[in-house]
Amino acid sequence: MDTTIKDIAEQAKVSYATVSRALNDKYGVKASTRSKVLEVAKKMNYRPNAIARGLVRKQTNTIGLIIPDIKNPFFPEVAGGIEECANDFGYNVFLCNTNWSIEREEQYINLLSERRVDGLIVAPISNSVKPLEQIIHEDIPVVYVSRAPQDTDRSYVVIDNVRGGFLATKHLIEAGYETVGFIGASADSSTADERLEGYRMAFEKYGIIFSEKYVKQGDFKQKSGYTLVKEMIGNNDYPRGLFAANDLLALGAIQAVKDAGLRVPEDIAVVGFDDIPIASLQEIQLSTIYQPKYQMGRIAFEILVEIIKKGENRVSTRKVMLEPELIVRKSSL
Repeated sequence: MDTTIKDIAEQAKVSYATVSRALNDKYGVKASTRSKVLEVAKKMNYRPNAIARGLVRKQTNTIGLIIPDIKNPFFPEVAGGIEECANDFGYNVFLCNTNWSIEREEQYINLLSERRVDGLIVAPISNSVKPLEQIIHEDIPVVYVSRAPQDTDRSYVVIDNVRGGFLATKHLIEAGYETVGFIGASADSSTADERLEGYRMAFEKYGIIFSEKYVKQGDFKQKSGYTLVKEMIGNNDYPRGLFAANDLLALGAIQAVKDAGLRVPEDIAVVGFDDIPIASLQEIQLSTIYQPKYQMGRIAFEILVEIIKKGENRVSTRKVMLEPELIVRKSSL
């Protein structure tokens, strides 16, 4: 059982108030008494309750980070930027993984609110965050990352998904692939929708008639990319170039191509989105759209800590959109 102030007071034979003042270096305690209390506390392995102390100070120096998929290498890199920056500012981070569950997302919001975190950084599952904001206490600052909800006045940090989708598709068209397909995620995903919009813009630029024929929707997981492309190949009707809305989908697509006895890029060229670490491995060499994930996390925390320190009503909404970059590797050459 953890040592309490009561235990120390009984051992040192002083009042609870004296122990509290001594431990918090407050006035009104003799030097000899303070020394005695600190010695007893050390011997009894006393550890102050950070949450209780935070309630007194009205600040816990902790923030909550809620992400949808810890298995997707994109999110740990964002989390790394947040954690590193938080450490620089003397904050701790509670990391919560929702596994694409809205119910779990709401549970974590409630849990972190009970923990009295000073702020939240959320990579939301849904395009709409109104249901979330109905349960987030109005005094808790929030910054969204990875997705830009349209129904909020909170700050966010995202990549220019439309531009990224355009660059990926433009590359495939200019590389000479006669047909270019798209695989994305259909479940209320503005991220995939924006990347699809960029895909369509490239068609318009080059005067190519857009068709839904090679547009397939699943989710953002590797298995989905495999299933969608396997189905297209099985029907013997597949595009010669393929833009996947994230790298996990692209990796699944590449595996489906190889399992079908086809070659990348000779039979089907593939471009992903994110530039996760595995994309550059020699045996994969995935062309992709790079987004500065670590930087995204750092910027999100810097905005959040500014809101925390100045007060939400005194900080204007920050809408940060980072620039994507096309990385060309062997999967589309």
